[in-house]
Amino acid sequence: MSVDRAYFDGMEAKIPRGSVRTRFAPSPTGYMHVGNLRTALYTWLIARRAGGTFILRIEDTDQGRYVPGAVDVIYRTMAECGLTHDEGPDVGGPVAPYIQSERRDTYGRYAELLVSLGGAYYCFCGKETEEPAESKEIKKHVCSCPSLSSEEVQRRIAAGEPYVIRQKIPAGTTTFHDAVFGDITVDNDTLDDQVLLKSDGLPTYNFANVIDDHLMGITHVVRGSEYLSSAPKYNLLYESFGWEIPTYVHCSPVMRDAQNKMSKRHGDPSYEDLKAQGYLTEAILNYVALLGWSPKGEQAEQEIFSLEELAKAFDMAGISKSPAIFDIAKLDHFNALYLRSLPAEKFAAVADPYIRQSVKNPAIDTAEIAALLQAR
Repeated sequence: MSVDRAYFDGMEAKIPRGSVRTRFAPSPTGYMHVGNLRTALYTWLIARRAGGTFILRIEDTDQGRYVPGAVDVIYRTMAECGLTHDEGPDVGGPVAPYIQSERRDTYGRYAELLVSLGGAYYCFCGKETEEPAESKEIKKHVCSCPSLSSEEVQRRIAAGEPYVIRQKIPAGTTTFHDAVFGDITVDNDTLDDQVLLKSDGLPTYNFANVIDDHLMGITHVVRGSEYLSSAPKYNLLYESFGWEIPTYVHCSPVMRDAQNKMSKRHGDPSYEDLKAQGYLTEAILNYVALLGWSPKGEQAEQEIFSLEELAKAFDMAGISKSPAIFDIAKLDHFNALYLRSLPAEKFAAVADPYIRQSVKNPAIDTAEIAALLQAR
């Protein structure tokens, strides 16, 4: 299958270069949990401190998990938190579109290019995913498809045989660098030939992620440490294409306790839940910023930060390798400090719906009660 080099040269020419570019790329699968909010915040702070560009990208390739209204939750949360994006589905930008399902043809072209470069192969085995073994050992895909001649591949494609495109993992080792965890080396024998393009023509998450990050000129990729195991395969994709590898920033998880990650299934609150419970957005952001990050130097002992102050103080060197425990009592402390600092009129407006839950008489001025409560 011939490769249209002019197309790829044109795509390369569109890539913005020369400045820091970060992206927050949520999937529209429900609410904005605390870990997602922290990722968005750190990503925004890296861009703002460097005077760079912050991008919002919607990763909706997994249509089976799509939740109606989830995109609106993303927009609303980002706006309320002041995490304004410079490029995105609603504001456009030089590398639009910013919704993955609208970029479908792009992924197919790059999958074919990767095959021509020797970094992937057509697989006709009919099994797109490998379920992990109960022992959690790598269950590698093994077949003869990588050794098929190009003529045989074209014959089978022309005959209408369904296929996927898989990454071809080379022998040896892969070393990647992470801003938080440093250099990590893995044996390539532990990496599977993951599916990049499914039989329906849609990309897998890992492949679309790399293609979009490159074409959007992303310089820093912030994500959870659960993706550390995928980073070697990302590296190999970048190397196969001959692309510059972005700075990886893997953040350790936000935990409910020492053993368990936060989870909506276990009743852990989302950003919207916290807002409904009376926590101020400024307090939530301030606390979330310190879940896994510590300021340095003169600000080492400072705990109250406005968003603008965070943008000046945030340094990736302050991100911890250790998981952060979400402590609701600590959030209570931050919320109390912010509530006390509010102008009396604003505090009264914030407190009114909560006071009205107990004070039903409309003749009673809740502002007077609020003035007594704020001083506590």
